[in-house]
Amino acid sequence: MEISKAEITSAAAASTGASQELRGAEILVKALQAESVKYVWGYPGGAVLHIYDAFYKQDTIQHVLVRHEQAAVHAADGYARATGNVGVALVTSGPGVTNAVTGIATAYMDSIPMVIITGQVPTAAIGLDAFQECDTVGITRPIVKHNFLVKDARDVASVMKKAFHIARTGRPGPVVVDIPKDVSFNKATYTGYPDKVEMRSYNPVRKGHGGQIRKALQLLLAAKRPYIYTGGGVILSNASQELRTLVDMLGFPCTNTLMGLGAYPASDRKFLGMLGMHGTIEANNAMQNCDVLLAVGARFDDRVIGNPKHFAQNERKIIHIDIDPSSISKRVKVDIPIVGDVKDVLTELIAMIRETPTRPDAGALAAWWDTIETWRKRDCLRYDRKNTEVIKPQYVVETLWNMTKDADTYVTSDVGQHQMWAAQYYRFDEPRRWINSGGLGTMGVGIPYAMGIKLAKPDSEVFCITGEGSVQMCIQELSTCLQYNTPIKICALNNRYLGMVRQWQEIDYEGRYSHSYMDALPNFVKLAEAYGHVGMLIEDPRDVEPALREARKLKDRTVFMDFRTDPTENVFPMVKAGKGITEMLLGSEDL
Repeated sequence: MEISKAEITSAAAASTGASQELRGAEILVKALQAESVKYVWGYPGGAVLHIYDAFYKQDTIQHVLVRHEQAAVHAADGYARATGNVGVALVTSGPGVTNAVTGIATAYMDSIPMVIITGQVPTAAIGLDAFQECDTVGITRPIVKHNFLVKDARDVASVMKKAFHIARTGRPGPVVVDIPKDVSFNKATYTGYPDKVEMRSYNPVRKGHGGQIRKALQLLLAAKRPYIYTGGGVILSNASQELRTLVDMLGFPCTNTLMGLGAYPASDRKFLGMLGMHGTIEANNAMQNCDVLLAVGARFDDRVIGNPKHFAQNERKIIHIDIDPSSISKRVKVDIPIVGDVKDVLTELIAMIRETPTRPDAGALAAWWDTIETWRKRDCLRYDRKNTEVIKPQYVVETLWNMTKDADTYVTSDVGQHQMWAAQYYRFDEPRRWINSGGLGTMGVGIPYAMGIKLAKPDSEVFCITGEGSVQMCIQELSTCLQYNTPIKICALNNRYLGMVRQWQEIDYEGRYSHSYMDALPNFVKLAEAYGHVGMLIEDPRDVEPALREARKLKDRTVFMDFRTDPTENVFPMVKAGKGITEMLLGSEDL
């Protein structure tokens, strides 16, 4: 449902001087309209009924009724990741807030722009253990970029302006706005939505320091073994095109983190694959053996560099571009820090390269590429493609990629082995097409992410790659998919285990599979049908491609595909905890 220009003009009519007496809830809705919000995911309850009444009286914002508050935040999160817009969720007080905490923490860890509106007990009852009361500001403080407790209806518009501004600028993140019930009911004079925001204590830097960028350029042009390492910051900054231009101009090898996949096309030869715990040999070895490393919108987390002491064994010069100064030299000391928006900094760096006649040492770069190609020849992502007895999970992902690589496709995942196989075998060429929980590693996000994306991108194909463990954590949202007509396609790689837990137990705990086997799984086909969808059971490798083709033909139906996969399959390469990124297990022969 599109928001009319007249509605937005009306909502933002601060300059006209016209004033109205409106309830806090009505001012809240006008603020959302002024921010061009199209969708709000939520679940009603006592503390937010005035807000829901205000929603009932408007028709420019679609509210999506989820079946659990956690899914409301996940769906808004998925929408934000796919579109770059601020996602909005609405939950009630007490258990509504605590159910939303996992979703908020998930968005916080991955720097996703969101505004979460929470109901609160009336101001007079705060601190008195009222029914469905909890300290929302205190509970969420460690997992938000900022939070507000609105104590006066007159402050609703200005607080919402600040909330959206904070959520989307600088390093993005979730912002919680806690609104007591009486504040949403009380009337206040509304003169329009603020057209600007001033926050003395919050002024994120966008433009990088020119001198630092020039130093970085000199280092890059003098490199013998250069490497470009990029993370989710490139995607959040919409700087994928700038990254591609830079890599192509310099001819340097490039890698993406799990959160950065798609920023540089996986089909390009200069892309070495994902790096880190389940990264490729060539990506990890290049990271360890380069002499100049350009880190762009990445944070050197434990899943990427492994043991910091091992990483520090090799001398290299490090340039780090990031919008968040606290991320620079947090885990790894860098030589040239550049604080600024990735898109702006890369644009300036590209301009400097064009201005100088100096180019990288072609001979040294050719020798470096020869070394990389030697690593690449080992084909660390090989698996038994000829197996006709059991479905290999990698084969399902690879088949899906082959079928959809030229289509307008979005892929979500839950967390576990299936997530890593999706990252390894679905070769993303575009940004914002791979939607998963990286930092927090939250199981259950797959379906809510997918339905949030499908609302935003109704003409695109949306696939959720999941496991039989993860999918059950928010499976009730199949009901939401039916009600709001979001026909997603679910690929469950069902190995009857909590696969990644089982893999670690096999490797580190001598095969003691403590509580990682699923003894009582539902019949997913019947369950999907019970929710009004299509269910498919696929047990033979020869049926994988036909099943996917059939599911894609059912454009207007949600399809749950239960692929019974090899329960013994592990994710390789793998770097064990505490090891360096070049200390990889490449297969069962290394166990």
